Amino acid sequence: MSTRAPAPLTDDQRRALAPALDAFIPRRADGALPGAGELGIAGDVDEAVRRVPEMHAALVASLEALDRLAVRRGAPRFTALAPDAQAETLAELSSTEHALPPMLMVYTYGCYYKHPRVLAYYGLVTRPPHPEGHAVAPSDLASLLEPVRVRGPIYRRC
Repeated sequence: MSTRAPAPLTDDQRRALAPALDAFIPRRADGALPGAGELGIAGDVDEAVRRVPEMHAALVASLEALDRLAVRRGAPRFTALAPDAQAETLAELSSTEHALPPMLMVYTYGCYYKHPRVLAYYGLVTRPPHPEGHAVAPSDLASLLEPVRVRGPIYRRC
């Protein structure tokens, strides 16, 4: 059993993923925020999904199926289709065994709502919350752990 992470998506696969991400989180009607794909988070989503090899394999299979559907429409690959044809192809894909994994939406939301541009739009800081501006009280872990040490092990030795 290999523990190697899957290879990252190719540039073309990331471009193919973008319209699907836009379908999950579309551009705001007033244009204040871009859609998820337009924001350029396909690489972030890929990086997150690669931590779950089975999920990544399903995503790659979906992207390959998009290319096969595009060939049936007379294009060499999905990214060569016009935006309207891409939307139709994504809709067609959703009714096949190679539909995009539903969990992809969760990864998309996670990557989108941590993006600095989105955080700034909502008035949130784009830096870690500590230590700047937040005092962290020193703690005495030794006194907290002392009762545990005194009690000794509570498990049965094998």
